Amino acid sequence: MNLGNEYLRIVIERFKDVKSLGEKTMTQLSEEELHWTYNNESNSVAIIVKHLSGNMVSRWTDFLTSDGEKQYRKRDEEFRDDISSKTELITIWEKGWKVLIDTLTSLSEQDLLKHIYIRGERHLVLEAIERQMAHYAYHVGQIVYIGKQLKDSTWKSLSIPKGESEEYLKEMLEKHKGK
Repeated sequence: MNLGNEYLRIVIERFKDVKSLGEKTMTQLSEEELHWTYNNESNSVAIIVKHLSGNMVSRWTDFLTSDGEKQYRKRDEEFRDDISSKTELITIWEKGWKVLIDTLTSLSEQDLLKHIYIRGERHLVLEAIERQMAHYAYHVGQIVYIGKQLKDSTWKSLSIPKGESEEYLKEMLEKHKGK
């Protein structure tokens, strides 16, 4: 087993898990709810999606050869809610994730200890991956939180529903018995 390749396999799986949480939340939300904000300082799901995608396209395009903050990125524009439809929102979402997953899939163990730059700051590739995992999980967590607030009692749990922990544990232990 190769440690670097195993790490890349695991981290790609984790990024896909984070992506799935966002998608399962957005599926539960109406067009109007995707644009809801608590107050003027809050971001809507639509804004968070624009920001995530903009970040992903910037960070992961030409990942090993150019600074992760691309000249063409207009970060401040990511915080304007000008998305016209849920279809457009999903297209923007998918664009960012595709660049990320394609780039991670192209990396090898030897790449993990190379250096890349984000806003002129030097990072090991391994460090940059972890930095972005934390950033994306943070924002997808915001999306899930907004979804739970909006859906209230109609929210469909994305993990173990409240009050079902023991039942879930028993199922998991039975499933993995003897493995």
